[in-house]
Amino acid sequence: MLYFLQQLANAVPVAALYAALAFGYAIAFAVTRRADLTYGALFAFSGQIFVLFAAFGWDRLWLVLPAALGLGTAAALTFSVGAGLVAGRYVMRPLAFSSANTVVVASLGCLLVLMETARLASETRSLWLPPFLNANIVFWDDPRFPVTLTVIQLGDTALMAALVAAGHWFLTHSRAGRFWRAVSEDRGAAALCGVDAATVYIAAYGAASLIAALCGILAASYYGNMDFGTGLTFGVKVLFIAAIGGQASPLYAALGAAAVGLLETLWSAYGPILWRDFAIFGFLVIVLAVTRKEKVIP
Repeated sequence: MLYFLQQLANAVPVAALYAALAFGYAIAFAVTRRADLTYGALFAFSGQIFVLFAAFGWDRLWLVLPAALGLGTAAALTFSVGAGLVAGRYVMRPLAFSSANTVVVASLGCLLVLMETARLASETRSLWLPPFLNANIVFWDDPRFPVTLTVIQLGDTALMAALVAAGHWFLTHSRAGRFWRAVSEDRGAAALCGVDAATVYIAAYGAASLIAALCGILAASYYGNMDFGTGLTFGVKVLFIAAIGGQASPLYAALGAAAVGLLETLWSAYGPILWRDFAIFGFLVIVLAVTRKEKVIP
């Protein structure tokens, strides 16, 4: 029983990360209705830039750890959000309403550019952050098997949950949120009412890039490293997860992603770890196939 409770506790940070990633992805997807792999690449790119500049500040500039982490955070946000805005403005927006296959190919191109940029910047090295905020907080004080989480796990979870809550409030209560909902529901009707759909698209892509960058920083802080392959795996999972939870509804996408994060952690605890990703992707494909709705063309 205590082992099960510990696995539920371990699932909380993973579920929060998936929820925040899916929330950001759905913001951009709602105005384009096109699958985009750039989002996962931005997540991985942000984590790598964060680790790279934090290591540079620690090793070369002799900064104390908080200052080095601050430097890494500033660099990751600047480069990742900037890359997202450039990709959204000059690559994705001109293609956003064309063939879905065209968008996938273009996003693969952006993915390769970001991946190679991060690899060359780090000189093909795998950098690691020193452990920090790793003190245990005990939730069930049993001498045989205490149920604990670390400070960094709880902090990341709280920040990601706050990010989703603040984003949902903004989308449902602000004027910009009303414009976003109008364009996501009917771009043509929104344009007839005076809403600039192109500006809303860029703003949505920028917001999604910001969320991906923040999630990359928090994930790298927790894991200590960000491998590009791992980041892309997260991104592809989010694409599938958001499709189940509701790609055009950020809150439902976040809830669906949190549920999958819980299932993934329980599989890691009780099932063969080598089959985890296969099982999760297989489950997502089956659910998508069952819940897919075909349009009837008269």
